[in-house]
Amino acid sequence: MIFLRSLVFVVAQILITPPYAVVALATFPLPRLARYRVISGWSRTMIWLAQRVLGIHYQVIGKENLPKVPAVILSKHQSTWETLAFQVIFPPQVLVLKRELLWIPFFGWGLALTSPIAIDRASGVLALRRMAELGRARLAQGFWIAIFPEGTRMQPGEKGKYHLGGAWLAVHCGALVVPVAHNAGRLWGRKAFLKRPGMVTVEIGVPIDARAHTPESLNAAVETWIEGRMLALCPKT
Repeated sequence: MIFLRSLVFVVAQILITPPYAVVALATFPLPRLARYRVISGWSRTMIWLAQRVLGIHYQVIGKENLPKVPAVILSKHQSTWETLAFQVIFPPQVLVLKRELLWIPFFGWGLALTSPIAIDRASGVLALRRMAELGRARLAQGFWIAIFPEGTRMQPGEKGKYHLGGAWLAVHCGALVVPVAHNAGRLWGRKAFLKRPGMVTVEIGVPIDARAHTPESLNAAVETWIEGRMLALCPKT
């Protein structure tokens, strides 16, 4: 049954994505936020399919912690699920991502129109400066910014190095930081075809004022909170 559900989900993705990419491209003349609201419909559709076809549901703890102004989301990264679900859970947001993702046919084209902060990781300090410049612009335009500090998807129970980029951006933009922990990887594994039914828990922490921190101390505070919550969300067996 899990195999069949997973197969139906993949087939649905294949059928839906190309025509939706055409819709996304047609939004080019619209303002950024209007484009986002149309294009994010694809992610909302995928999360709806995940619920109806895969049986993957979710609950959110701490949604009352969301500030009223655009902020920087620093989150655990375990699967593709959260990159989709965050567009349902949080206000309009842009991702900080490697620019190569924008070259993927259909998916990348639509992604490019959501106003992401696409960086060339090989450019070092120039990438950080560009990230801060675009970050300030996106926050002023009403977007939140979502970043995965570990930079790659981690298996449940594992922890990667928390890179400074997200904290650096938040400090240089003077933004609030919202730490997020979740256990999506238990059901939707990294590069896994088979996806298991169940409940994903997303936990949102109390916002941290980046103006009171250096990038290093902010990064450490975020890592401590997220990994502390992960002990409960993904206990080692």
